[in-house]
Amino acid sequence: MVELTLRAPETLVEPVSDALMDELDALAVAVEDADAGSSEERALFGEPGLPPPAAGWQRSTLRALFDDDAAAERAATLLLAQDWAREVHVQGLAPVPDEDWVRLTQSQFTPVAITPAFWIVPSWHAVPSEATTVIRLDPGLAFGTGTHPTTRMCLRWIARAGTAAGAPYKRVLDYGCGSGILAIAAALHGAREVHAVDIDPAAVAATADNAARNGVTLRAALPDAASGAYDLVLANILATPLRLLAPLLAGHVAPGGRLVLAGILERQADELRAAYAPHLTIDVLDSEEGWVLMGGARAPRPEGAAA
Repeated sequence: MVELTLRAPETLVEPVSDALMDELDALAVAVEDADAGSSEERALFGEPGLPPPAAGWQRSTLRALFDDDAAAERAATLLLAQDWAREVHVQGLAPVPDEDWVRLTQSQFTPVAITPAFWIVPSWHAVPSEATTVIRLDPGLAFGTGTHPTTRMCLRWIARAGTAAGAPYKRVLDYGCGSGILAIAAALHGAREVHAVDIDPAAVAATADNAARNGVTLRAALPDAASGAYDLVLANILATPLRLLAPLLAGHVAPGGRLVLAGILERQADELRAAYAPHLTIDVLDSEEGWVLMGGARAPRPEGAAA
């Protein structure tokens, strides 16, 4: 196989990707931030009330996989001959080693210990003998496999809260659910009603599938399905959308309930505190590899007050 690498502006990422897959016989196309690792790097996200996420970055690198040199060269020639593709540039053409791709991919995902007893285990691995609570989860289209520090911290908090609390959180909202891993963890640790919402229909479908595979019941839907107050609101997204969503997320926290936020770099903690200050007092609950977990609680309703 051969990999064709192209550079394109954000506006051309979608038409170039479509042309490569639909007309030029590419086996797969991946899009990366050409400025990753630099001060120009930026995240892509989308939330209710915000513009939809862009198809690519301002300067995007596209990597297209082809059967052989001839197919890749033909694709590059035909693509660059189009008037609309004048800002697309070829960065390289390189052979891809013949690998057992399934085995290689699986080797990169091994069981993840969240606590000594709580593990995330891919379907092709045996469950570790010390694991008493397990989520079976394979990498897929939706974010959240337990390998990223933000997800690990959320899962660790859920496991400890579920063990330490006198009673489990009854009604839980996972906002921006991705793979559904946090929602599933909440259900496994005693939550009775779990709502998992995401702007991406693929994430909603992945959450429903993963919940079924793990034998838990939850409601997976688009964000408008989140309704009323919850004993626990979880959101593992990114700092900017978390800041913009402060009124919405805090508004879903019931009296006596908790809010737990992740996707926040250590240097962003103060801006998140300020964004949530009109609604809830939040602080750092955990930290790992430069990321922090933040959260806070709403005061319980006074005795005798109307519900």
